[in-house]
Amino acid sequence: MAGLPVQIGQQYEAEIIGISHDGEGVGRVNGFTLFVAGALPGERALVKVGHLKKQYGYASLVELLSVSSDRIAPDCVIYDECGGCQLQHLSYEAQLRVKRQQVVDNLVRIGKLAVAGEPTSGQATNNEDQDQGIVVHPTLGMTDPWRYRNKAQVPFGEEQGGLIGGFYAQGSHRIIDMEECLIQHAANDEVVARVKEIGSRLGIRAYSEETGTGLLRHVVVKVGFRTGEVMVVLVTNGAEIPRADEWIAGIREALPAVKSICHNINVRQTNVIFGDETRVLWGSEVIYDYIGEVKFAISARSFFQVNPVQTEVLYGKAVEYAALTGDEVVVDAYCGIGTISLFLAQRAGQVYGVEIVEEAISDARKNAELNGMTNVHFEAGPAEVVLPEWTRQGVRPDVIVVDPPRKGCDPALLATILELRPRRVVYVSCSASTLARDLRVLVDGGYGVAEVTPVDMFPWTVHVESVCSLIYKGFE
Repeated sequence: MAGLPVQIGQQYEAEIIGISHDGEGVGRVNGFTLFVAGALPGERALVKVGHLKKQYGYASLVELLSVSSDRIAPDCVIYDECGGCQLQHLSYEAQLRVKRQQVVDNLVRIGKLAVAGEPTSGQATNNEDQDQGIVVHPTLGMTDPWRYRNKAQVPFGEEQGGLIGGFYAQGSHRIIDMEECLIQHAANDEVVARVKEIGSRLGIRAYSEETGTGLLRHVVVKVGFRTGEVMVVLVTNGAEIPRADEWIAGIREALPAVKSICHNINVRQTNVIFGDETRVLWGSEVIYDYIGEVKFAISARSFFQVNPVQTEVLYGKAVEYAALTGDEVVVDAYCGIGTISLFLAQRAGQVYGVEIVEEAISDARKNAELNGMTNVHFEAGPAEVVLPEWTRQGVRPDVIVVDPPRKGCDPALLATILELRPRRVVYVSCSASTLARDLRVLVDGGYGVAEVTPVDMFPWTVHVESVCSLIYKGFE
């Protein structure tokens, strides 16, 4: 591209100054930014430019000229091919620092918020003493950051006449066959291996995205960490599974911990994993697990946090930031199957949970009953519609908790929060960028950001969750 300081196909020495949100090294060549997969901050690398845009480009790593002290050898044998993890070449301690910095950078750049200990620009303002700023704590990591995932969603394909199952190569839909995944519970690996063996022996064909033919699309495995119970879901491109009894017998024989074998039918030509119809082939409709002392029923399609160890850490911090004494009215504005709601209900006077997905609300009510909790009320609908109706009924929340999807809070919900003005807002976020954007709105509406704690829910990946405490200025 003419006029740029680098050219496609040419090699350059790059100084790596950071890590992108995709896990690539952020390199600089003559002031120009190049994203370099596999490079780490503090390294100097010989890179080859592959693709350019006006303000940045992408380059491949040719040779490391100086190596970061944080670089380690990945434990996974297919790490260089698989796109499931992005940071296995970076020490775990360094990952925690990088994830905290990711949160800080977004608060400053997107939210225009001052962070304690960070340089501030003239634009940064959070309606507080600029010398103090928001306290962003060190990332809360895991003592053992392996085998933490309680759910696997494994696509299946074919190779040399047999079934393969694994994860997609980075940026593609090419399946990398996998014998074990070091971030998955061991039972997940055992189920996938058994399904491959049974399916290949029975002559089952894998689904092809290109042709829309073949039967087996995905195998979904869920494990209760505390209970040890296992659920297997076979997702197929058709309503019938040939010789289903042999599938069931083979899985049960290999894995006595399996309590539920389900069949989900998805005949649509789509990348979405689940279809609309799920039926039980054998065993229970649900398995059970705990977060802290709260018990949850987990069905084939219900959402449950995939790292139960860190979920307890995350929710514990949310309860701390809610500063509950036992009398408060709390609203959980994205309650899902009631995970945070029921955690809060152990300390609050009354909890109201709202969620737009009716099936999730049904699960939330069942989970409340399962735990004998009577101080919770769940309702289906958009939070920005349901909350004002609750207000008209006399519900005045002392605390509102939000745990939105990656796209962040609906603007109408933020407006509703500012209208209701609860004393505290606790924001649980899976996206640092949308967290920063939404905090800007709440700060401009009269809230002060007290502190933020990043939590590492997904070690060896670039993802980071955060819990943020906000207090309305009028109550200080």
